[in-house]
Amino acid sequence: MGEQKKDKSIIVFDGYCNFCSGSVMFIIRRDPGLIFRFTASQSEAGRQILKENNLSELAEHSLILVEDGRIYYKSGAALRIARKLRGLWSIFYGFIVVPGIIRDFIYEVLANKRYRLYGRREECFLPAEENRERFL
Repeated sequence: MGEQKKDKSIIVFDGYCNFCSGSVMFIIRRDPGLIFRFTASQSEAGRQILKENNLSELAEHSLILVEDGRIYYKSGAALRIARKLRGLWSIFYGFIVVPGIIRDFIYEVLANKRYRLYGRREECFLPAEENRERFL
């Protein structure tokens, strides 16, 4: 991960998923400290991160967070991201005490319905010009 900076956390997301792309914009609006950088799992940088960490099977169904050399996915990634967002979103991190198997089951139910509920893009998500420096 030559492009990853040690002081940044990288979020890998499904660039074709409307819900996932909307979530990225939600995070950007609540991340004034510029903690997070982003890459679609379909991009060259995203594919490289997935390959280096043997995560290609997770890519289609999970939000992935690379933070301080560690990999978090599914509900663990979502909760760790929420913890660093501006506003009351950090309180959701309290759900980390719920066993991962339960949290991830709920995450999977939502992940498996995301295209049906929110739709799918024909082309991979591209950020607005003012946010492009946050994408790998």
